[in-house]
Amino acid sequence: MLDALPRLVNENVALVRRGNLLSIKFLVGIGETDWLVETDCGRITDIEAGPHLMKTWCFSIRASVATWRAFWEPVPVPGYHDIFAMTKSGNAVIEGDIYPLMANLRYVKEVLESLRGTV
Repeated sequence: MLDALPRLVNENVALVRRGNLLSIKFLVGIGETDWLVETDCGRITDIEAGPHLMKTWCFSIRASVATWRAFWEPVPVPGYHDIFAMTKSGNAVIEGDIYPLMANLRYVKEVLESLRGTV
């Protein structure tokens, strides 16, 4: 489901600039599949579907397939419009070292939102 993400992010000059200080790996869990997303200076350099045995990552955002589909609607309904709204309602879980997430929150949110209307 995340195959288009590198193109969508890397072609967005403003988004790459926003994340230019971020070089990390994080997980996006979509149902039973975890996707390892690697960023380097705001560009997505690799996305790999799991399982990810013995691989490191900073934080994860996991939700069901239905939750992510609702999040990626062109105009999501309330409760699915934001990753924190999804966690507040119990539809998503954020785990790990959330400092890099919070320090680069706008970038991470916009990376995930870039799939809206494409899934």
